[in-house]
Amino acid sequence: MTDADSASYFAGCDGRTATELPAWFATTHDDPTPTTFAEAIRRLPRATETAVAYKNPYTDEWVETQRFNAVVEPERLVEADDAEQPLFNVPTNNYAIINPAEVYTPLADVLREETLDGTPLAELAFGEIRQYRGGGEVHMDIMFDGLEVTLPDRNDPITMGVTTGYDFFGDTAVYVEGFARDTACANSIRSLTDRQVVKHVGDVGEFETWWREMLGQLELVANDLHGFIRDARDVDIDFTEVPFDVTAFYELLGFPAYLAEHAAEDARANTTDPFTIDLWTLHSGATYALTHFFRGKEGTSLQQYVRLANDLLFNPEASIERVETSYEQQLETDEDEQRGLTEATGLAQIEQVSDAVRERAAQFEQREAELRARFETVAE
Repeated sequence: MTDADSASYFAGCDGRTATELPAWFATTHDDPTPTTFAEAIRRLPRATETAVAYKNPYTDEWVETQRFNAVVEPERLVEADDAEQPLFNVPTNNYAIINPAEVYTPLADVLREETLDGTPLAELAFGEIRQYRGGGEVHMDIMFDGLEVTLPDRNDPITMGVTTGYDFFGDTAVYVEGFARDTACANSIRSLTDRQVVKHVGDVGEFETWWREMLGQLELVANDLHGFIRDARDVDIDFTEVPFDVTAFYELLGFPAYLAEHAAEDARANTTDPFTIDLWTLHSGATYALTHFFRGKEGTSLQQYVRLANDLLFNPEASIERVETSYEQQLETDEDEQRGLTEATGLAQIEQVSDAVRERAAQFEQREAELRARFETVAE
């Protein structure tokens, strides 16, 4: 993933919580010295509005317009430092600024009240804040030490949390979604819940209720993620029986070649048989590539690949159908005289995989339906 302009780390909610970064997290970062969540939020750039004018080239006069307002960083205006541009955006006047304190101070209040096994979440929270474009775009991973999924044959758990962020450029509304970090390999598992969004328009609503609902969903996901992983580990793809290798599988799924190569390398390295790989390992390979090698920026371009990776875990039938469709389209452009025979043989091989996945599809669908129903209960 493209490096942020700056990254900072936090542990604990405020000065009253004596929290340290978990050892597995601290050792994967260059500068793991943390502050508290409350202090990290206070340090983020804020925005305010100021009037906008345009220069009339015929009269050489500046004319103020009521249709637009400039979104600027107030401290940079005072300092008049050309090194950091104070202007973020010039939106129409229906744009509503939502500053970080408005969003995350209510979260801090909720963390002080909510508990996990009797311990306030404020004492368990830790994570990372990434700033882009002079602090006008921010993304953060907030995790909770102890809210985790433990697999039976591993000592390293999967730690649960949320990803959240916003920007002042009109590109990214305030959002939050479920998130997890595999502590064995530092892979990020994103979009574990539907993305909840508050747009920068009109009444922005009440964030405390928003956070309570999201954290309630997160605990449900933690309970179910183990089941999804267990089911995915029971579904193997034998790559000696299909007309493509592991790298080509990821490419057919929709990943660009450079990500497919890294994903395949990781998947092969984490299985006892590099030619027979289960869906959880294939999912883990995809998240490895996205976490450590994605060249784009956080946002829409990343989300599309996250969805491809997550379908391997939550909707494998759709993944195999996507591979089959891509394989057919690839063959349609192949001018080889043997294409007809190759197509028939290859599609038959893929269909065998599809049948095996389809046999278990009901398990995945039922688990997802039950999870969605519990989400609705939390919302009510």
